[in-house]
Amino acid sequence: MRILIITDIHGNYVALDTVLEHAGDVDAVWCLGDVVGYGPNPNECVERVAGLPGLLCLLGNHDAAALDMLDLNTFNPEAKKSIEWTVEQLTPENRAFLQDRPQIIAIEDVNVTLAHGSPRQPVFEYLLDTRAASENFEYFETAYCFVGHTHLPVIFQMPAGAYMSGLAIPPINQVTRMEARAILNPGSVGQPRDRDPRAAYAIFDPEACTWDYRRVAYPVEETQRRMQAAGLPERHVLRLEAGW
Repeated sequence: MRILIITDIHGNYVALDTVLEHAGDVDAVWCLGDVVGYGPNPNECVERVAGLPGLLCLLGNHDAAALDMLDLNTFNPEAKKSIEWTVEQLTPENRAFLQDRPQIIAIEDVNVTLAHGSPRQPVFEYLLDTRAASENFEYFETAYCFVGHTHLPVIFQMPAGAYMSGLAIPPINQVTRMEARAILNPGSVGQPRDRDPRAAYAIFDPEACTWDYRRVAYPVEETQRRMQAAGLPERHVLRLEAGW
């Protein structure tokens, strides 16, 4: 069984389309949130995600902000401008899709919990270090938790009897055997921030218990062109080509 794990698409349809083609046939798609925000094609991204097979899709913080569920003043001025633009673009149907997204899902038959930020604060907490990750192991009961939000690919491993998790960067294009318990982040489809501009995603095989972390180049310049045509912040345009 092949389950595509994607997150933080952020309105970057060009990156999303490239990832879906690169991933090939899958049995299901689990999207960990932030389908919109920053990027120039929010409606196209929502509609493409909504039609994917076996879909589970969470609410991300930018999705929530576009629905007026978060105070926009908690975002920096450029992010706030992008969200306000996104609000103007979203169709009623696509707003309704985002409004129906849960904040957290536990899938007992494959022993996985899904959250955008963290199991403790599903929409907004960033898991950037081992201390925050270690504290979060108390907030889910499954063997694994998949998260997004940081735009950084990482695996936090908590061995039995340990009080602090370890941190590892998964090798690209290499299948990793998953060991309980762990928090795994596949990185960002639409806006990577690990100095690698390629779109990031993972393939999860629950039967083999493996995590196949992948990167794929996409035509960044096309997304940049669309962002400039929409009048989105230049800083957000420039960061795509360097992955920061």
